[in-house]
Amino acid sequence: MLKDSKFLVSRLQVCACARGGVAGRYLFLSQGPAVPSRWRVAFWFRRWPVCGELYFSLPVSDAKGVMNRESFAAGERLVSPAYVRQGCEARHSHEHLIRLLLEKGKCPEDGWDESTLELFLHELAVMDSNNFLGNCGVGEREGRVASSLVARRHYRLIHGIGRSGDISAVQPKAAGSSLLNKITNSLVLDIIKLAGVHTVANCFVVPMATGMSLTLCFLTLRHRRPKAKYIIWPRIDQKSSFKSMITAGFEPVVIENVLEGDELRTDLKAVEAKVQELGPDNVLCVHSTTSCFAPRVPDRLEELAVICANYDIPHIVNNAYGVQSSKCMHLIQQGARVGRIDAFVQSLDKNFMVPVGGAIIAGFNDTFIQEISKMYPGRASASPSLDVLITLLSLGSNGYKRLLKERKEMFSYLSSQLKKLSEAYSERLLQTPHNPISLAVTLKTLDEHQDRAVTQLGSMLFTRQVSGARVVPLGSVQTVSGYTFSGFMSHTDNYPCAYLNAAAAIGMKIQDVDLFIKRLDRCLKTLRKEGKKDSDVSVVDNYGKTKDVHIEEMPLKLDNVLLDTYQDTSS
Repeated sequence: MLKDSKFLVSRLQVCACARGGVAGRYLFLSQGPAVPSRWRVAFWFRRWPVCGELYFSLPVSDAKGVMNRESFAAGERLVSPAYVRQGCEARHSHEHLIRLLLEKGKCPEDGWDESTLELFLHELAVMDSNNFLGNCGVGEREGRVASSLVARRHYRLIHGIGRSGDISAVQPKAAGSSLLNKITNSLVLDIIKLAGVHTVANCFVVPMATGMSLTLCFLTLRHRRPKAKYIIWPRIDQKSSFKSMITAGFEPVVIENVLEGDELRTDLKAVEAKVQELGPDNVLCVHSTTSCFAPRVPDRLEELAVICANYDIPHIVNNAYGVQSSKCMHLIQQGARVGRIDAFVQSLDKNFMVPVGGAIIAGFNDTFIQEISKMYPGRASASPSLDVLITLLSLGSNGYKRLLKERKEMFSYLSSQLKKLSEAYSERLLQTPHNPISLAVTLKTLDEHQDRAVTQLGSMLFTRQVSGARVVPLGSVQTVSGYTFSGFMSHTDNYPCAYLNAAAAIGMKIQDVDLFIKRLDRCLKTLRKEGKKDSDVSVVDNYGKTKDVHIEEMPLKLDNVLLDTYQDTSS
C-alpha cells in the first residue's frame, strides 16, 4: 500500500520498523534509478539488529497483494472463498485511495469515508516504534502514554513530528508519524495553490498559533540580518500580531493608516519614508496584513512588495484567516509576482475548522522555508498536523472549494441583512469593498445618546450567545507591551464613529446570519427604548423566549456584570 509513496523514508527507519514487523512483511521504498521498472523492497525480519535487513528488487506486478494474499487464503478455509474474495476487493478499494494519495501527494477530489481514514491512520501508527510488538524502550522518550483514552485520541501516534534540529525532519523511531507529517505538508501546499497562490514553493504545518509562528519567521531573519532591529508594521489593532515582534526582540515601527472614504488603508509614502530614515540594513522586514477587521482593509501588498524588492528588505505577511478569501490569496500571489514576499503565515483553525493551536508557514523560496523549519527547537506535537490531515481527507478538494463558495455567498447575504437592519435604526453599513471577510455598521445614534451604550451593546450580544461580534467605541486607549495605542481596536487614533463588526468566515451558515440579525435587532430595540434610563433594567419581558433555539434570553443585569469582561476579551 505504501509502495508508491512520494514521501520516502530512510533505510534507518525501515530498520527501526523491522523490530515490530513479522517475517515476510515488506515496505516499498523507492523506484531505483538502475531498475526504473522495478521497486526496491525492504524485507523485514523479526530478528534485530540492522543486519536482519534484506533488500531485493521485485517487479510491481509480482508485488501486488503480497501483504494480504496468504491471510486471505487462510481465511478461505474458514469462510466461503467467494465471500472472502468480496471482502478482499472491498479492502482493495480502500487501499487504492491510499495509494493514490501517496502517489500524487495531493488532496483527493472527493472526501474519504471514516473507515478509509481510520484504516490509513492505523497503518501509519503501526509503523511507529511505540506500537511495535515486543518493543523494548529504554530511552527517556519512548511514546509511553498512561491513559488509553489519550492514546486513542491521538490514534496512538505518540512520537510527534520532527527531530531536535528540524521540525520537518524524519524520526528514525517514528516512520508513520514522519510520513503523516510529510503527507500533511504536501496536502496543505496543494490547498494553498488551489486557494489562489499558485507559485508557492514550500510550506509546513507548525504546532503554534499565528502569533508565535510569525515570531519564528522573525527569529529566522535575525540570522540573515544581524544588524537589523526594526520591523515596519502598518498598524493593525490585534495584540498577537504586535506581540509577535516584541517577543522576537525587535522594535516595531508603527505606520498609521490613512482614511480613504470609510476604509483604513496602507500609507505607502510613510512606509518608504521610514525605510529611508532608518536605513534598509537596519530594518529586519516589513510586516504586513491581509485578513483584518473592517473598516481596516488588507494592506497594499503589491506596492509593499515592490518597496521591499527595491530596498532589498524581507517581507512577512500575516495572512491569519486569508486562505478562505480568494482576494487575500490573490494579493499574495500578485505581491510575489511583482515584488518580494518571503513568507506568509495562516491559522489552521480559522481556515480549516480544526482546533486552535496550529499554523501554516509558506513561501516562494524553498530554502528560506526550510531555514524557518530548522529554527524550531525540538520536536513538536503532531496534533495540528493530524487534525488538518483528517479534515482535508474528509472534505476532499471539492468539499473545501464548496466551503469557500458558501463563504462568499454568506458574505453577500450578511452584508445585505446588515444594511437593511442598520438603515432601520438610522445607521449605515460602512463601505469597505476591499475587505472580503469583515463588515462594519456605524453606531452613531447609540454613541450620541449614551456614553456606555456602545460597550453595553457588545455585552448584551455576548450574554445572548452571539460570539465573534465586536463593538468598537471611540477614544479607547490601551497599552500593549509598553506601547500605548489611542483608538485601540479601530486601527487608527481617531476613527470618525463607533461601530460594530461582524465577519462571514468559513463554515458560517444562513441560520447563523438570521439568528445574529434577529438578536442584534432586539438588542438595538432595547437600547433605543431605554434611552437614558438605567442600563441595569431587565428586558427579559420584552421578548420572552427565542423560538429558534428554545432558550430564555439572559437578563440585562448580566450584561452589566460582563461589560468590563467583554471590553477586555474583544481586544
